[in-house]
Amino acid sequence: MSWQRGLIYAILLVFAAIYLVPLYVMLTTSLKDIEEIRQGNLLALPDSPTLYAWSKAWSSACTGSECQGLAPFFWNSVRIVVPAVIISTVVGALNGYALAKWRFRGSEMLFGALLFGCFIPFQVILLPMARLLATLGLANTVTGLVLVHVIYGVAFTTLFFRNFYVSVPSELVKAAQLDGAGFFAIFRHIFLPISLPIFTVTLIWQFTQIWNDFLFGVVYSGPGTQPITVALNNLVNTSMGGKEYNVDMAAAIIAALPTLVIYVLAGKYFVRGLTAGAVKG
Repeated sequence: MSWQRGLIYAILLVFAAIYLVPLYVMLTTSLKDIEEIRQGNLLALPDSPTLYAWSKAWSSACTGSECQGLAPFFWNSVRIVVPAVIISTVVGALNGYALAKWRFRGSEMLFGALLFGCFIPFQVILLPMARLLATLGLANTVTGLVLVHVIYGVAFTTLFFRNFYVSVPSELVKAAQLDGAGFFAIFRHIFLPISLPIFTVTLIWQFTQIWNDFLFGVVYSGPGTQPITVALNNLVNTSMGGKEYNVDMAAAIIAALPTLVIYVLAGKYFVRGLTAGAVKG
């Protein structure tokens, strides 16, 4: 191995260690009891590892005035993320397919308007979206949060799919049309089988964005419908009793665990999807 390659590996190891140190501190702190934490050795391994903090964070930690742990809020996030990711991905796929291969008068302007939606700050749409949810009777509901994430996510998913499908030869569409295939038949038999990379990228992107969202969750949720990010904030800022850093760390890892698992299991497919043209254009 040349010294240049060794230097590159050394730099990569240094940056990997920098990124992993916070996770190491969180994990080891969550396995310590509160007396050991108060001794102040932040980087030391736990003397007697215990899962007490994890159990309390999941089932009995106080988030504000309620002490039921993160479990109900975790499942709220699941109820929000699953339909929002599926709907925004399917709508984005059909939009991208139509804008790439079924162009019509004004299609470029429509795509530009959708693209503009990618750059609108979250804060700008808070009030109009709140009025829309109130008009529809969906304020402070899980369905309302799903609708918000679908509306905001469609701009990104349409961009991903349109840029991926525009590289598919149009001759395939014309040949299928000559054989009598229609809009949905062409999408199902030609575009859907080659769409695994872009579906992987979009699903991971949308899952991460929606699961980690805090702003929409804290603004549009109510009692019983809050996602886990809002509950984590309430848990960490609850002032009842002494501060339990081990419970806070366990709660933070529980909140981040789904996205960590997704990236560990499907991270290489995400990179392959990006290199396959998912974000070109």
